[in-house]
Amino acid sequence: MDKIKVSRAVIVEGRYDKAKLSSLIDGVIIQTDGFRIYKDREKIAMIRALANQRGLLILTDSDRAGFQLRNFIRSIAKGADIRHVYIPQIKGKEKRKAVPGKEHLLGVEGIDADCLRTLIEQAGALDREEPKRSRPITKLDFFEDGLSGGADAKKKRESLLKKLGLPTYLSQNSLLDVINGLITYEEYRAFCKQIKEEQ
Repeated sequence: MDKIKVSRAVIVEGRYDKAKLSSLIDGVIIQTDGFRIYKDREKIAMIRALANQRGLLILTDSDRAGFQLRNFIRSIAKGADIRHVYIPQIKGKEKRKAVPGKEHLLGVEGIDADCLRTLIEQAGALDREEPKRSRPITKLDFFEDGLSGGADAKKKRESLLKKLGLPTYLSQNSLLDVINGLITYEEYRAFCKQIKEEQ
């Protein structure tokens, strides 16, 4: 089954939701790690930046906690183009869990992939064209620009993350996903030039 191209940043609750959607969606997927998002200023800033640049697709569970998170994300991304996917309230439990959740409802990870695909399409999340880019930013770019593999790589990455208003603890792979959703290759080159001049 082909992946759905989604230009918006997709917001989910946890890593199992992200894993489920990664097999279905070609795009940037950010996990809130549940209510930890409330105190994570860097992740809030990252979500705001993605919301303003690309818009958001919020896909949380259909329990009380999911709606609380959905409302919080909506409040921190005011004015952004936000689409919501509401999953059906189906009684059950995920295979990996010994017991069902508090409200006995399946979460995003427990919903059938075909059902999720249909819900995403119905939410109008596919209505925007993928931004035109000359080419993606790659791991090889990171290496050639000293953002990986070198003595000062971590320091250079942190400098780039700060310039973009992103969490400084993002892994290289996460950074690559996020910046390909935020900036063009040409903008990336300009940031790398600034970092080099500041050394």
